[in-house]
Amino acid sequence: MKATHFQSAALYHGLSTSTARRISMPIRRPALSCASRLSATTSPFITLCAKPASPIQFTSPQDHDDDVPVPALLTNPNSDNFSLGSPESGNTHSHSHSDVRREILLLTLPALAGQAIDPMAQLMETAYVGRLGTVELASAGVSMTIFNIISKLFNIPLLSVATSFVAEDIAKTAAEEYLSEHSGIQNIGNGKSFERGNRKKQFSSVSTALLLALGIGIFEALALFLGSGILLNLIGVSTENPIHNLSIQFLSLRSVGAPAVVLSLALQGIFRGFKDTKTPVLCLGIGNLSAVFLFPLLMYFFQLGIAGAAISTVLSQYIGTLLMIWFLNKRVELLPPRMENLQFGNYFKSGGFLIGRTLAVLTTMTLGTSMAARQGPVAMAAHQICMQVWLAVSLLTDSLAASAQALIASSLSRNEYQIVKQITNFVLMIGMLTGICLMVILGASFRSLATIFTQDSEVLQVVRTGVLFVSASQPFNALAYIFDGLHYGVSDFPYAGFSMMVVAAISSTFLVFAPSHFGLHGVWMGLVLFMALRMVAGFVRVLSKNGPWWFLHRDFQIA
Repeated sequence: MKATHFQSAALYHGLSTSTARRISMPIRRPALSCASRLSATTSPFITLCAKPASPIQFTSPQDHDDDVPVPALLTNPNSDNFSLGSPESGNTHSHSHSDVRREILLLTLPALAGQAIDPMAQLMETAYVGRLGTVELASAGVSMTIFNIISKLFNIPLLSVATSFVAEDIAKTAAEEYLSEHSGIQNIGNGKSFERGNRKKQFSSVSTALLLALGIGIFEALALFLGSGILLNLIGVSTENPIHNLSIQFLSLRSVGAPAVVLSLALQGIFRGFKDTKTPVLCLGIGNLSAVFLFPLLMYFFQLGIAGAAISTVLSQYIGTLLMIWFLNKRVELLPPRMENLQFGNYFKSGGFLIGRTLAVLTTMTLGTSMAARQGPVAMAAHQICMQVWLAVSLLTDSLAASAQALIASSLSRNEYQIVKQITNFVLMIGMLTGICLMVILGASFRSLATIFTQDSEVLQVVRTGVLFVSASQPFNALAYIFDGLHYGVSDFPYAGFSMMVVAAISSTFLVFAPSHFGLHGVWMGLVLFMALRMVAGFVRVLSKNGPWWFLHRDFQIA
């Protein structure tokens, strides 16, 4: 009776009986996430074992070839038992599981290179500046911290929201055009065309992200340039401090690159949403390769010193950003035909939670830098070296998190819960292994690695005492970044924001009092506590049966 009902409905819409027999029906849980709310896309792999709770609704009444499975939409299922698999494949589970791992690795490897480029560029800048002297290194360290505070306050939320929204936008568009033989979109990923033929697609999520990035970048540039002195005073660098004047010079020059930095992160989020992690690597690689030649040229040949380092970084940032814009313009329309198509409301709503989250992170990190600066120039220089290495190796895991985010957002918009479950388990396992490996490698090599950044014996003596801080925290760091990607993939932005505020409040309280008793080691202990609590907050959310990860605790059957 049910089969007859389905086939009759299919025939009413102009579909053949053989096609109707292969209709796959996805599961949709009410108010699951932004991914589900924004998209009514479907999956050819999910079928329902229980009786349907509502009539099926076809995405298109057009005729199609019998060999193409036609998706349908079913809302409000009454059953918790799901059967996942393709009706035409007898070994869907093993095939999909290997496909998931392969796709994660194919996305992660280029993203890994992309994530490594920026920290390595900062390490290179730190190494060049460190050879100028302790005062110059401390000045650059304080200035970079302020730049990161202002720029990342909006940049990271924009990057994260853009990745999820673009992935969902693509999946939604693909589903709407799934039954049309003239579909213009092919979400192939990793540098391959997003279009069919010569017709470029227009995605409102892309245009919104770019316009927001441009506006935010200009605002950040003005804030950094005009308020450099005020910002330095806020973190404890007064006019009497020997690093004050050099810090203002460095920060004012770096502020010119703020629009490029914001646009770069937004563009990376857009490309991640397209599952293309190769193009950003190419563009960022060319941009940072130019810095390799610019640093010695401007700093030593033209004798610009610390100003030459700042100018070199800014030029390399604009080169990489303009290249990404050029590649994106070849594939999609950058601006919408009508302003009402923009999604500012969605970006502001989701981004608002992440701005609070980012503010909590930056407040904690800035407090740590401020406490380190109060220990003197030698301690601040040592802290800068440790932080650069700490962040450089920790952010390598962020490439895995970024890949997981894009895949989860795309899969959830098609209601492919089993695939999301596989992605989650796989990235958590790889994240833990990566953290352990980094801990061992840094524990064995960090003392020797420190000599790359400075030859000052006093600074080196302090730096070498930070080996435990840099190495032992890596498993915490790795899993904390992985959980960030998982939160964003399911659009769990409220929890990501509120939990980070609680974690930051606890860690900041520790940072206020610990340095007075333990000195610089107290600062490092507070930062390790911060990352450990972030990891715990991630586990708490994933293990919850009532949140957006409810499907991890349900029984799935493979068809």
